[in-house]
Amino acid sequence: MLTKINHIGIAVKSLDESITFYRDNLGMLFAGIEVVEEQKVRVAMLQVGESKIELLEPTAEDSPVARFIEKNGVGIHHVAFEVEDVEAAIAKLSEEGVRMIDQKPRCGAHDTRIAFLHPKSSGGVLTELCQCGH
Repeated sequence: MLTKINHIGIAVKSLDESITFYRDNLGMLFAGIEVVEEQKVRVAMLQVGESKIELLEPTAEDSPVARFIEKNGVGIHHVAFEVEDVEAAIAKLSEEGVRMIDQKPRCGAHDTRIAFLHPKSSGGVLTELCQCGH
């Protein structure tokens, strides 16, 4: 079902400061900023080799990322696994009793369809399923 780890999501208060650190200090390749209105975040993707991180800056106080930062502080927010068919993955996991946040895929950044598993079903880790190219 999973094809690879797609990225690690990191909740930040300032994309600009965080991009500077990862790009300039660590030498990661910066791919640009995208706004995901539905999730009320600005997103920046950075890459080194085959590995990527996704920086998430809330655009509203009531966004899920803003609530995460308020509760936990900045830091690792989620791990995203790539799947070939996100709808099939949701169906399989739901059938197996895995608690899903999303019963249907939603649009994510970078031309993806995504769905989240509830952390209570995945060892306390917010887990994203990510289907690229849609």
